[in-house]
Amino acid sequence: MAVLLLASGVLSLVLRNPWWLPSMLAAAGVGLLGGAWIGWRRHRRTFWRLDPQALGVRRGHLWQSESHVPVSRVQHLDLRRGPLQRAADLATLVVHTAGTRMNTVAIAGLAQEDAERLRDRLARQLDHDDAL
Repeated sequence: MAVLLLASGVLSLVLRNPWWLPSMLAAAGVGLLGGAWIGWRRHRRTFWRLDPQALGVRRGHLWQSESHVPVSRVQHLDLRRGPLQRAADLATLVVHTAGTRMNTVAIAGLAQEDAERLRDRLARQLDHDDAL
């Protein structure tokens, strides 16, 4: 019942003010473009480096964060791909570490092939580290 009242209220608002719908569509478009621009900037400001001892991830421009995960602390690795990431052939590599504080490090927006290659390379380093 409440949904019908809300729908009739919105319909009467649109009929009384014909400018309301185009302005809301324009606001939604500006919001969508703004969100895409922020996401693109965030992606461009994410850097990672894998060396024999650790995985390093640096993010941000104004507020920067840097994570350094020793290979010996890595527990397991996940690749995550949502519907939009699958459509764009992207993936997120999630590195789970030992400990309770900041126990995951995620690198989003990687090309799927790069994410799989990074996961496999890190897994080989984990196997090599366990053998020692």
